[in-house]
Amino acid sequence: MGSTRGSTRGTRLAAAAVLGAVVLLAGCRIVPGTTYTGEGTYYGGDGSGNCSYDVGGAGVLYAAMNELDYENAAICGGYVRATGPDGTVTVKIVDRCPECAPGDIDFSPEAFDLIADPVDGRVPISWELVSGGSIGNVQYRVKEGSSQWWLAIQPRNHRNLVTKLEVLTAENTWVALERQQYNYFVASSGLGVGPFTIRLTDNHGQSLVQSGITLSPGAVQTTASQFTAH
Repeated sequence: MGSTRGSTRGTRLAAAAVLGAVVLLAGCRIVPGTTYTGEGTYYGGDGSGNCSYDVGGAGVLYAAMNELDYENAAICGGYVRATGPDGTVTVKIVDRCPECAPGDIDFSPEAFDLIADPVDGRVPISWELVSGGSIGNVQYRVKEGSSQWWLAIQPRNHRNLVTKLEVLTAENTWVALERQQYNYFVASSGLGVGPFTIRLTDNHGQSLVQSGITLSPGAVQTTASQFTAH
């Protein structure tokens, strides 16, 4: 059986001398090309969680990120390649682990089984941020309760971390929406009745512009574009 979440172990970063500059460039605390270390545990989730994804949407290879590296949902939807005593696995981050120490990851049972013996419960791991593979195109979901006066949009199925979501206003200016801990980008005063043109930017600086996103709460709207893998 798995152990409880949490430990006193900290994150130990490779290339720490340049991390600050890279973070500013990428817009996220966790950056590609850096190896992080901590401890791995596992939990009985269902693929949903604090990132507000659907049950089962990530398959069985998913994980919850520690509080610090969750970074107010900045890591949501990201892909992490983790190595433990017995192997390596790539997981999608779908949840947050408030009790976990910096560097720690709480895996699905199936993912943990690929890197360690489940009997161990807690093991040392190293991990890095990677791009998703052949996952299809970016999607958007407008949150229930959205209207012309309050709007919440969630990007989904993005190959790289999302650092910014902007919407083009009627005045032809881009407005950046504020990301919430539950992984929606919110315009607290709304942006009208739509349809909306959205500009989505990833942690490598690539932007995708998609028009025609309708004010359809609860519906998942699939685009024809995806970020480049790195």
